[in-house]
Amino acid sequence: MIIIGEKLNSTINEIRIAIENQDRYFIGDLAKRQVEAGATFVDINAGMFSEDEPEKLAWMATAVQEMVDAPLSIDSPSPKAMKRALEANKNPKVLINSITDEPKRFAEILPLILEYKTSVIALCMGAGRVPETVLDRMHFADRLVANLTKAGVEQKDIYLDPIVLPISTGSDNGNITFEIIRQMRAEFPAAHIACGLSNISFHLPERKLMNQAFLVAAVAAGLDSAILDPLDNRLMSMLYASEALFGKDLRCKNYLSKFRDGHLER
Repeated sequence: MIIIGEKLNSTINEIRIAIENQDRYFIGDLAKRQVEAGATFVDINAGMFSEDEPEKLAWMATAVQEMVDAPLSIDSPSPKAMKRALEANKNPKVLINSITDEPKRFAEILPLILEYKTSVIALCMGAGRVPETVLDRMHFADRLVANLTKAGVEQKDIYLDPIVLPISTGSDNGNITFEIIRQMRAEFPAAHIACGLSNISFHLPERKLMNQAFLVAAVAAGLDSAILDPLDNRLMSMLYASEALFGKDLRCKNYLSKFRDGHLER
């Protein structure tokens, strides 16, 4: 599983304060702890700083890279901020979060993908509201993959996001997500499938429990990447067990390795 560590997000109060104070140690240390806990990418987001987001995001990129060698996931609604962070990036492997099928967004983000040779999270939506049905979201997945690959982006560098909607707003939203993941896995075998895990539990109590259950089912459906909290040891333990159960961990080697290293929570 490709883990995108979600903790360095300016919507979190302590992160926003650390960015405001340019606390390099706090930001770098949190990045390091996520990587040590299993994060493949470190997501950075400075979206709460609307007036000077480009400067803040570039600063975050530098602060993280001073502490870890792990690649960045650059998370921003602003192409200008993305570009500044990409200029500060030193790792040849980098992920843009994200592109959609909305014409303006696609036209703004595609040149950055091509210029910096990045991977990209592709949200299965266009302009307006999030599509609700499996058919509608697969329509956008088809268009995004076709248009990105036509422009020269390899399918292996595309992370399709089925868009997880909370089950608190629709009891079938979990089932819809699992079906989309299954169809994506069948139709785009070389692409990755990623999602924001905690979206499923929005407005519910004991959110960690719901996230854990959702992760197991999503892995069974074919999810191979997730934006999550790698410092949640119980969640990570469920991930390792799920990969072993569904044949994604040959001879349970990773599961056994995590057990020997004391990383499994009983």
